[in-house]
Amino acid sequence: MNILYNLGISLYSAAARIAAPFNRKAKLMVEGQSQTLSRLSKENFDGHKVLWLHAASLGEFEQGRPLLELVRTLHPEIKIVLSFFSPSGYEVRKNYARADIVVYLPFDTPARMRRFVDAVKPDIAVFVKYEFWGNCITMLREKNVPVYLISAIFRPDQVFFKPWGGQFRRILQAYTHIFVQDERSAELLRGIHVTDVTVAGDTRFDRVSDIMATHKNLPEIEAFAASAPFTIIIGSSWPQDEDVYIPWLHAHPDVKAICAPHEFDGARLEAMLEKFGKGACLYSRYISEHLSPDTVKYLIIDCFGLLSSLYGYGDTAYVGGGFGAGIHNINEAAVYAIPVVFGPRHSKFKEAADLIASGGGFAIDGRPACDTVLDKIYSDTEARQSAGMIAGEYIKKNLGATKRIYKYIFNND
Repeated sequence: MNILYNLGISLYSAAARIAAPFNRKAKLMVEGQSQTLSRLSKENFDGHKVLWLHAASLGEFEQGRPLLELVRTLHPEIKIVLSFFSPSGYEVRKNYARADIVVYLPFDTPARMRRFVDAVKPDIAVFVKYEFWGNCITMLREKNVPVYLISAIFRPDQVFFKPWGGQFRRILQAYTHIFVQDERSAELLRGIHVTDVTVAGDTRFDRVSDIMATHKNLPEIEAFAASAPFTIIIGSSWPQDEDVYIPWLHAHPDVKAICAPHEFDGARLEAMLEKFGKGACLYSRYISEHLSPDTVKYLIIDCFGLLSSLYGYGDTAYVGGGFGAGIHNINEAAVYAIPVVFGPRHSKFKEAADLIASGGGFAIDGRPACDTVLDKIYSDTEARQSAGMIAGEYIKKNLGATKRIYKYIFNND
């Protein structure tokens, strides 16, 4: 890679080290990266083929997970290295049992990445969606390691398609093959002479279908939802989302809500209890004290691992993030055949546009729109059921990306 790219990566690395004493995420990243090589050195992969899958964070991991688990099932002899860049992915999945080792990916400087690749010695490398580490990918190709990008999606405003984007176009050209979600992405890539491309779809559809088939039975949640005529499940909620939907909840006293915040600590949970007001309760207390569903109106989830199953107990879903950096996983809710409501920042998500166009999803840009959409879903049972059916069918029609990608990689490896 060129000097400017390497300088940018080095500055990013330095900034993380400077921030580490004051920022928990930066500290986890710096400390985690410092342990990567020593942990890899303790693994003995001799005589085994090694698959390395890299995901930036938790959302990308969920996209890569169906492929990883299919490989684990069909090829138990293959050793799997799973890496993350973000602590929000690593800290949640560091004990993921289907991988032989889970590590932090170091910053993409030539020296660090050379040591990392030499330690992993991958036979196959898979990157998920938005991973464009130039030194790493170039190094893998120089070592004749097949490098794949899966579930990718491209937009005309990305740097690859700008007149000055030649450096980044070369990163795309270094991939052995790119699997994109839609034909529009394939056309954009062909326009910059990247032709080793397959429209395979999005592996997240396979993932949410698998989750639904193996969802957790939560009798306490079932009893809570059954005690109200209408229950809304709120997933990955941020404070900005709460400013929009909580007033609607307060205006509808017979509606119950189950809210899973995107991140939580003591201060965040206390703030949420205050915002939701009378009738709000933490899930841990609800369970430990065996509270009656009739005494609780708003249930705030204060543990990880439940959200994907919670959607199965709701009449509709609100998925957060759309008033911040971008919406979270709306497919996770749609698979249960319920309408999905989300905020305005969804332009990077094909599934959002598809669900809006088909009538299974609803984008809102503030409180008035939220009131209008939720009023319609709440009061019109027929419309609600129709929107839910559309959402569920949309998921079913988009299954199969994982098997398409697997077949290509392992038939051509």
